Amino acid sequence: MKKCSINCAVRLAFLTLLCLAVSVGAQEKPDNPGPKFVADQPIQPKVDPQDKDANDEVPKRIFWIIPNFMTANDQPENQGPLTPNQKYNIAWHQFWDYSAHFGNLIQASISQAANALPHYGQGWGAFGERYAAQEADQFTGSMLIYGVLPNMLHQDPRYFRKGRGSKWSRIAYAASRVVIARTDSGKPTFNASTVFGQLGQASISMLYYPKQDREVTGILTGWAINQGYNIGWNQLKEWTPDLGAFLRKHSKHKDNQINDSRSPITASTSN
Repeated sequence: MKKCSINCAVRLAFLTLLCLAVSVGAQEKPDNPGPKFVADQPIQPKVDPQDKDANDEVPKRIFWIIPNFMTANDQPENQGPLTPNQKYNIAWHQFWDYSAHFGNLIQASISQAANALPHYGQGWGAFGERYAAQEADQFTGSMLIYGVLPNMLHQDPRYFRKGRGSKWSRIAYAASRVVIARTDSGKPTFNASTVFGQLGQASISMLYYPKQDREVTGILTGWAINQGYNIGWNQLKEWTPDLGAFLRKHSKHKDNQINDSRSPITASTSN
């Protein structure tokens, strides 16, 4: 009986040691085939290859001059609705930005040189009236297109850059945004803010243009020309980030070539 108790105790101690060894081995085995969890390492989401250009940086100015505050990449973080104050803020920046005043100065100069709206006449007084009319057009257009109508119609005045797909699909998308906008809830809708906003701006201009030049045909002609201008403007908003990304990539590649010890430029300068 005593021998059996000793054997049982020995076996129990052996099994205990064996279990401890297996437990330690499972924890410390270096080539454990099971996955290891790292608490501080986030899981990286898979990126669709066609989305590689969809997050290119959108410049606040095109060619460092033209304001581009109303453009955003069509990504989830940018799809939330704007508040009324945000819409009016965009409208105000569109009017008050220094580039807008400079552009109005150029347009007034061209109008003076070409004697457009001839009943203004010539001279510095006529030039001042032309410039004031351009400023008034800029103000009413900005407020109607980006502030008043988007708030009344619950539309988002921003241009959502596609940034993915074939070049022809992106060209067609940019052109279509002249007549297609997005509601505050994210649904496509007729772009009444831009279409009727520009028509409203042209109609209001009849209040301060010379009486002899206030013709409905002139308003409709100018409105139609603006729609063509909008197509070109949308192309700039869609493709300028691609151009910026290309230039940054090219500049970085060039710097790497200069700094590479195998580069003939570095070799020649080092000798």
